Amino acid sequence: MKTIGMVGGIGPESTIDYYRLLIAAYRASHPDGSYPAIVINSVDLKTVLDLVGANQRDRLVEFLGAAVDALARAGAEVGFLASNTPHLVFDEIARRAPIPLVSIVESARDRASALGLKRVGLFGTRFTMQASFYADAFAQAGMEVVAPQPEEQDYIHEKYMGELVAGVLLPETRASLSAIAQLMKTRDGIEAMILGGTELPLILRGDNDVGIPFLDTAQIHVKALMAAAA
Repeated sequence: MKTIGMVGGIGPESTIDYYRLLIAAYRASHPDGSYPAIVINSVDLKTVLDLVGANQRDRLVEFLGAAVDALARAGAEVGFLASNTPHLVFDEIARRAPIPLVSIVESARDRASALGLKRVGLFGTRFTMQASFYADAFAQAGMEVVAPQPEEQDYIHEKYMGELVAGVLLPETRASLSAIAQLMKTRDGIEAMILGGTELPLILRGDNDVGIPFLDTAQIHVKALMAAAA
């Protein structure tokens, strides 16, 4: 199997989750006691968020592109960004990358398409929910992406950055996020909810009582990575 390179730290909690998911996926297909070769370059989350918030796309591409370059120098043969928000500039990074990169957005789109979905909701950071990269990618497969209402986005972003990124997982936050998903199911007619932030599965993974599937983008991404690295 090819050596996998992860641009992590965006954020730290989901980087840990990705590592565990990659190990579990590898062991499921290689029950011989071996482990995969993984290179992790953990970058500064604050730098990424500051560049995204200031809409400094060129500098963001330069920063994350350099992180991918470092992975390649360390021996990675296929890489990925362990976060949704930096996919704002994924295409630009992929074009300059010395190794192939696997997109979390395209992986989620392909999974949603395979499930026959046509209209899905999107949770994530404010940057992800307000950007068009999910909607554009899903539209290519004939699907519509619906973002929460502005006040709902404010709540999700606040909890995401104030709690989830720091590893704080509160039952009341899970209940409130589930309530927003339930409301969007009724109000907006969504058939599934994209957990478009890799910290979201940490609090919403597992069974839910909303009545629609939650698409765990981290798990979906890992499956696509394992296929690309095989």
